[in-house]
Amino acid sequence: MRLSRYFLPILRETPKEAEIVSHRLMLRAGMIRQESAGIYAWLPLGLAVLNRVCAVIRAEQDRSGAVEILMPTIQSAELWRESGRYEAYGKEMLRIRDRHEREMLFGPTNEEMVTEIFRAAIRSYKDLPKNLYQIQWKFRDEVRPRFGTMRSREFLMKDAYSFDLDQAGARHAYNKMFVAYLRTFARLGLKAIPMRAETGPIGGDLSHEFIILAQTGESEVFCDRAYLDFPVPAAGTDFDDVAGLQGIVDHWTSRYAATSEMHDADAFAAVPEAERMAARGIEVGHIFYFGTKYSEPMGARVTGPDGQERPVHMGSYGIGPSRLVAAIIEASHDEAGIVWPDAVAPFDVALLNLKTGDAATDAACASIQGELEAAGLTVLYDDRDERPGAKFASADLIGLPWQVIVGPKGLADGMIELKRRATGARESVAPQALVERLRQGRAG
Repeated sequence: MRLSRYFLPILRETPKEAEIVSHRLMLRAGMIRQESAGIYAWLPLGLAVLNRVCAVIRAEQDRSGAVEILMPTIQSAELWRESGRYEAYGKEMLRIRDRHEREMLFGPTNEEMVTEIFRAAIRSYKDLPKNLYQIQWKFRDEVRPRFGTMRSREFLMKDAYSFDLDQAGARHAYNKMFVAYLRTFARLGLKAIPMRAETGPIGGDLSHEFIILAQTGESEVFCDRAYLDFPVPAAGTDFDDVAGLQGIVDHWTSRYAATSEMHDADAFAAVPEAERMAARGIEVGHIFYFGTKYSEPMGARVTGPDGQERPVHMGSYGIGPSRLVAAIIEASHDEAGIVWPDAVAPFDVALLNLKTGDAATDAACASIQGELEAAGLTVLYDDRDERPGAKFASADLIGLPWQVIVGPKGLADGMIELKRRATGARESVAPQALVERLRQGRAG
């Protein structure tokens, strides 16, 4: 993609309304544009990152055995009255009426609707277990939306819902998502720590928040430093191995870790002083087991092996991809701009032509772009008629993992420059060796 043809409205000045790093950088890098309070348009660069985050989430949900669906954003108020949540949810729910005066709502979550879908189709324990997930836009009318996409009113959510015959099956479903979340965040370049958490309006009695540590985190968290060195479950993890998964979860919950709402000062004091960590954290995922909280009132029942009907046991599991984009920036940036992990970068390479209009550099850049794209790499080619300093600043701001710098002086010596954005390391490379060098760098 040539930058001259791309839509990338970079801002030179930091917007006054942006309070935290991710909000400032997402606006300056032309990733998003605010349309009203807590509601953002996702521009091409931001959407590319959002799509890549969603791709990683989908891959790990699918690996765990979850099945993707897509539910409507507009829901009937009657479903929420069945569960008893319509009046209880509060002003965060956007309540509306259609032209026939039917009461509707813009879904803040989907427990009721997915329960209705399940009860219409599943009658026997033989069809269990099931885990249905979606990636869908949601709306919660936050009293004070702030921090950009970190706490917005409209947001993208991956929400999964498990259905099992009994508590033991539901616990295994919970463990599957627990492990899938550990893998998901690791693949996104994040170190997420599962912490005991409140269940809030969702309900239930077993809940973990997955927290990344960041100085700009919205809340205080407390944990054992050992979590920073815990190994992430391997890609070959057997999600049908009940004991194996329980062992992973037991290991990842064996040390102290809690959000401020669940913090126990006495228990934390029992952690050796050198291992105690009190830090700011950002929630990037939340999982719940809530038993029959929704299946009981809504009649989601199956016939068990004994011939008796019983309500299914359920859990729900959320990740906010639009929030995650901001969280990744909070965890990965420097003074010059964003530093994208390879897995979610909107392009792999920023190709910088230092003398646009020069026949030799133009031809070299066109050839390099073709070779990189043929090798499966995505390229944003800065072919603008701008000073080199402006191109360097833009490339650092948008944070693509690699910068390939092509100028007349280097070409005269048969070389181009390669910069790794994360480290700032630079090296001279022959153009014909570039693809192999990038492959080695990505593998490393």
